[in-house]
Amino acid sequence: MTEFTPQPSCATPEPVTTLRVDEARQRILQQINAIESWRKVALRDALGQVLHEDVISPLSVPPHANSAMDGYALRGEDLKNDATPLKLIGSAFAGRPFAKSVNTGECVRIMTGAMMPEGCDTVIMQEQAEVSNDCIILHGEHHSGENVRLAGEDIQTGAVVLTAGHRIIPADLGLLASLGLAELKVRRRIRVAFFSTGDELKSLGESLNPGDIYDSNRYTLFGMLKRLNAEIIDMGVVTDSPEALRQALLQAAKEADVVITSGGVSVGEADYVKQLLDELGQVHFWKIAMKPGRPLAYGKIADTPFFGLPGNPVSVMVTFYQFVQPALHKLAGANYQPPLLLQAIAAENIRKRPGRFEFQRGLLRSNSANQLEVTMTGEQGSGILHSMSRANCFILLEEDCDGVAAGQSVTVQPFAGLI
Repeated sequence: MTEFTPQPSCATPEPVTTLRVDEARQRILQQINAIESWRKVALRDALGQVLHEDVISPLSVPPHANSAMDGYALRGEDLKNDATPLKLIGSAFAGRPFAKSVNTGECVRIMTGAMMPEGCDTVIMQEQAEVSNDCIILHGEHHSGENVRLAGEDIQTGAVVLTAGHRIIPADLGLLASLGLAELKVRRRIRVAFFSTGDELKSLGESLNPGDIYDSNRYTLFGMLKRLNAEIIDMGVVTDSPEALRQALLQAAKEADVVITSGGVSVGEADYVKQLLDELGQVHFWKIAMKPGRPLAYGKIADTPFFGLPGNPVSVMVTFYQFVQPALHKLAGANYQPPLLLQAIAAENIRKRPGRFEFQRGLLRSNSANQLEVTMTGEQGSGILHSMSRANCFILLEEDCDGVAAGQSVTVQPFAGLI
């Protein structure tokens, strides 16, 4: 009888040669090149898009000195005699400036946003001035230049307002509109093709036979890609057939900038993705010292980047956020910003064995002492998608961590910094 030799598995301690999370992410980013093609879009259509070039301001903001308050515009030198009444000679409104020059001993009633009259450099708020017989008397202490927004104090003509690679957010739309910019040059949207593999997977609307399950991974992938403003090519479910998978991979690589699959990258007899990738392109690495998400394939089909994600639902989301999303940002030409990390107090004991970097799912909130506190969202198995639905952060546990006691500090990665 041949002696049986156990093979390494997800329960086996990681060898020192297994790729670490940070190294895997860095290797991927080193092999991704940003797309160069761009298009011109209307300002409102630019939301979520990546700038192709720097935005240079064609004018100053504000374009002229204006009042920050409702009050009275005057010469700062007249503050030396603040008990002396100043003659009120007119009014200035936003869009209707006072057309004359203001001399010593005079003032103008002015509204917020109105252009400063010629000769004036100071605004006294209306609550600190007493009006009597077409004159005002000042009360309180004042200084020259107060309550005035200077021309160009926000943006000056020729200044770089936004840099290439910036992803447009709602505040940017208002900022660019204030400069009179109606169109922008943005990178084209990246095209991402994805499909799930497995004979047991059924699409919504199909009947389940014994052993079948509904495919959830394509829906979480769709949601994550939608948040990235990608052009999505959903190729459905592909059966565990080498020929079907070969044709799907070739078609996806032809149509898209990136190909993503879920399932088929483990060590089962029907897991063909890795061997097909060896045939059609190349595999750069295959296992990562992390949980969940240990079996991750990254490579290329011809020149198209490929990500083979695990089949378990939570593993799909963890590996997407930690590896795929940074790569897609770079591919889109966006400036990469590492996700926000915070320190929080563990509200309960967190179990872990040393050897792998773990991404446990947590609920981050403020406790009664107004401190950040995190609790786990129940069972942490890689197939328990409910743990992701309830969570608002990852609890990050380093490879050498052997657990965290309640009350200790732990690093968390809020989902708000990822999606």
